[in-house]
Amino acid sequence: MSVAKISEITASSPKSFEDAIKQGVKRADKTLKNVTSAWVADQNVKVENGKISEYQVRLKVTFVLED
Repeated sequence: MSVAKISEITASSPKSFEDAIKQGVKRADKTLKNVTSAWVADQNVKVENGKISEYQVRLKVTFVLED
């Protein structure tokens, strides 16, 4: 039997939502052991001078707890 936990994180990228997701998962994997999935809970953009300057995502990262 395994037990999992969910941690909520935010990540951003000047390139795209996809890149923000990749950066968030990559960073979560450095800190959390046994990451198994990530759910995109929310997406936002930062706008400056009428243009998108940053893509932001809120992720719910699932990881399995060790015994």
